[in-house]
Amino acid sequence: MKQALQFYVNGAWVDPIGRETLDVINPATEEAYARIALGTQADVDRAVAAAKQAFPAFSRTSRKERVQLLESVIAVYKKRYQEMAEAISDEMGAPLAFSRDAQVAAGLGHLSQVLEVLKTYEFDEVINNTLVTREPVGVCGFITPWNWPMNQITCKVGPALAAGCTMVLKPSEVAPMSGILFTEIIHEAGVPAGIYNMVNGDGPTVGQALSTHPDIDMVSFTGSTRAGIAVAKAAADTVKRVSQELGGKSPNIILADADIHKAVTHGARSCFSNSGQSCNAPTRMLVPADRQEEVIAIAKKIAEQTVVGDPRSATTTIGPVVSKLQYDKIQGLIEAGIAEGARLVAGGPGRPEHLNRGYYIRPTIFADVRNDMTIAREEIFGPVLSILPYKSEEEAIAVANDTVYGLSSYVTAGTIEHARDVARRIRAGMVHINGAPGDLAAAFGGYKQSGNGREWGKFGLEDFLEVKSMFGYQAASQ
Repeated sequence: MKQALQFYVNGAWVDPIGRETLDVINPATEEAYARIALGTQADVDRAVAAAKQAFPAFSRTSRKERVQLLESVIAVYKKRYQEMAEAISDEMGAPLAFSRDAQVAAGLGHLSQVLEVLKTYEFDEVINNTLVTREPVGVCGFITPWNWPMNQITCKVGPALAAGCTMVLKPSEVAPMSGILFTEIIHEAGVPAGIYNMVNGDGPTVGQALSTHPDIDMVSFTGSTRAGIAVAKAAADTVKRVSQELGGKSPNIILADADIHKAVTHGARSCFSNSGQSCNAPTRMLVPADRQEEVIAIAKKIAEQTVVGDPRSATTTIGPVVSKLQYDKIQGLIEAGIAEGARLVAGGPGRPEHLNRGYYIRPTIFADVRNDMTIAREEIFGPVLSILPYKSEEEAIAVANDTVYGLSSYVTAGTIEHARDVARRIRAGMVHINGAPGDLAAAFGGYKQSGNGREWGKFGLEDFLEVKSMFGYQAASQ
């Protein structure tokens, strides 16, 4: 049993003020393999005080100093790359190869991207006789999720360091070991005391304390829409900035002139990837009604080819979902799909037959799904694909937009012009056109109840900057 019973405050590992602990469960075995301390309001107060004290000096560091700092963090991150892959695989069940090639790689990608942005970003702009300058927002509180732990930690910590902010991180208590390892990386990289602090704990205690703290200037939260609403309400009394990356129910519109086989194959694999535990997963596949049976056959084959099993096995495609809570929720939603009349064409309730323990979900596909069904409305966060037939392109666009979410979306057509036209009509923060991957230099974030603010690239940096106008900064011309 690994013991991780300290927090990182003011450049040192310190004992918690409280005494409560939590076992960390490996979702592949359902057994505890580590134990962490759970923080209290007093622990948060101590960490915030350290960040507040460090802010004046760090906020005035030069671009060159912050570039060197990020380069040092990146160098240590690379050195501990494989260790990070194993930590993520153990804590949230990602297959080791996927953990290495996607999960850990995403973190390195974001750190590298913000480093390049920082090297050339224009913090100052002269308008008439006014200097408009962009300055660090202040002390930040970060609340990060378990599904893409390094992706989300680096999306916040990287640009905050680049901007000159100080911070307190609360990793997910469900999958905290990668966050602890990242903190070791920060320490080894020589980040000065107080700039980065970490307190483990749960949302109602540590998350709430960060959200309400009067000395926190900004909260950046990634997680469910339900929890995001709670964070925003808690932050309102102190009028702090709140940036949120929340849930999604992403439509995947496959148009009549698309290469159906290629589009369905890519869409189903993307839906099942990471055991379906991605907020931007293409979970609603909208297809021409007269081709639904063809689509079902292709998608069903992908489900059957998806190998569910031990994350440490080289043949595994997807591992378990992260916890019993998530497993039970997903099982309930699969049962709801059956009860509401959707046609089950692959998977279904229960574990795969060859597995008798672990939080494993059968890759599941429903057809004849209507957009008013529970499985089309709620974020399932598991390997469950809903196929929705449409009769016209207008209907497809209307159904795609008929959701409280607006994070990501996908459009595939026979020509780029056709796909572009439909993409412009989708109410979402992102659209993947004809299978294009994400771009770390572009903006990541959503419309509607999928959140506010943007991450990635220069957009992520700007989320951590305040805008100041200095009138009369330039002497008036004579």
